[in-house]
Amino acid sequence: MPVVRATRSVHFSAAHRLYRQDWSDEKNTEVFGDCSNPNWHGHNYDLDVTVEGPIDPETGFVMDLKLLKGVVGDRVVVDVDHRNLNTEVDWLTGINPTTENLVVAIWERIAGSLSPGVRLARIVLHETARNSVEYSGPAGANIDE
Repeated sequence: MPVVRATRSVHFSAAHRLYRQDWSDEKNTEVFGDCSNPNWHGHNYDLDVTVEGPIDPETGFVMDLKLLKGVVGDRVVVDVDHRNLNTEVDWLTGINPTTENLVVAIWERIAGSLSPGVRLARIVLHETARNSVEYSGPAGANIDE
């Protein structure tokens, strides 16, 4: 049976501030630049979620992309869209909401919620038109024992 990847893209807007509480304002500004603005700043994020699995002989799908849209909407978008990632998203508490940290947290929210036989293969989070981060899961997680 062929193994195929299918991708669903979603969009959300969110504000955040990149900073470490244990650093001075000067060091935060030095490391994070404008992204450490104490009054926050925002992005219009695009999220690509790719799943992988065999093609279902009855439907012809790896996974119904409407179902994947629902999973991503229920597990991620409803929590982050038009929210402050630092103060309003429980599953990001204590995490500096860089795009790198956000893509890993999103993976953890989605990975266990897919259809049987379907594997989360890759997530790409576009913070801007020129900046994106890709995550394919924990190292060694996709190696068959």
